[in-house]
Amino acid sequence: MRTDKEIIDEIELIRAKNNTHWMDAVRLCFELAPEKARVIFKKIKSCDVRITELTQELADNDKNS
Repeated sequence: MRTDKEIIDEIELIRAKNNTHWMDAVRLCFELAPEKARVIFKKIKSCDVRITELTQELADNDKNS
């Protein structure tokens, strides 16, 4: 059985590769259809704002469950 650190390290490597793929997709979207890409990215930004709010709520939550 692997340790937590080993699993986290593997996740980190996979996320790094995925972030590169994500940025490649972003570049392609803005090259091929910048107006449509901008609309989609505004929606993504809106979701990211909500995720940030929930993350802050979770970090500040003093309840155990």
